Amino acid sequence: MVPRIVITTGEPAGVGPDLAVMAAARDWPGELVFIGDPQLLARRAAQLRRPLEIRTWRPEQAAAPQRAGQMQLLPLATTAPPEAGCPDPANAGYVLALLDAAIDGCRDGRFDAMVTAPVQKATIAASGRPFTGHTEYLAARTGAPLPVMLLVAGELRVALATTHVPLAEVPGRITVASLRTSLAVLDRGLRTVFGLPAPRILVCGLNPHAGEAGHLGREEIDVIGPAVAEAAADGIAVRGPVPADTAFTPASLAGTDAVLAMFHDQGLPVIKHAGFGRCVNVTLGLPILRTSVDHGTALDLAGTGRADPGSLFEAIGLALRLARP
Repeated sequence: MVPRIVITTGEPAGVGPDLAVMAAARDWPGELVFIGDPQLLARRAAQLRRPLEIRTWRPEQAAAPQRAGQMQLLPLATTAPPEAGCPDPANAGYVLALLDAAIDGCRDGRFDAMVTAPVQKATIAASGRPFTGHTEYLAARTGAPLPVMLLVAGELRVALATTHVPLAEVPGRITVASLRTSLAVLDRGLRTVFGLPAPRILVCGLNPHAGEAGHLGREEIDVIGPAVAEAAADGIAVRGPVPADTAFTPASLAGTDAVLAMFHDQGLPVIKHAGFGRCVNVTLGLPILRTSVDHGTALDLAGTGRADPGSLFEAIGLALRLARP
């Protein structure tokens, strides 16, 4: 069967519409259904000099592989006329409506997976709507208690124990219970989504040198270590905590299927250095399958034709491989 993937076009002033046009300009082995403003997408296609035939998607039609130059579109209109590079809080509702339509379509079985283009968190927040990121929004909309953000670049996989929170709040967010849940979600996702029969997980410490036996912090002794021990007792192949500055060395990664970092900027700089432009963000712990790009809205590149579609292409490719139609 042909998998059907829905793709949100993200912040209308950013590169999301450009990337969508680029994705539609090539063949894919599954059906791609884009959600966005048809006038915006037609305008960006013209700016990028990419011939594009936009067709309104009909859910009753049988799924067919994507053909270059055609875009199956679930149309939603922006609230305010978007200008490339200049995000407008008036369009925050439009951006969230894209996500809602994709989530609802995945939950009711119309789509096998969703892929998200980048959004501008600050612009959504400026509209008065609470929004800290895709991961948290998807969890709230699907009722997932604790999603796990996983970045994938080839064989390197890095998950996060905390996501979009201020650094000062990280220690308070890390508890034995939350880490046990994160490890369980990560272990289950590696098994069910990635097909690893016995995933091996490496857990980073929070403090320099993993706390140096308590001299540089006690989180490793009081929280992370006990959580790892309890997860191991539950049958999860996990080890740690290890110092984050050596967790990503070849020797450590040789026997590891995924690394659990304690906070956003502990894990993401490593994987983005290793594979920026081809990394994929996968949200584990949801009742739906979601992948995303590894970058932001790149407002300065919107409408110029200079945006790199590599990460979106990787996200689409992974979603197609993982989808179970």
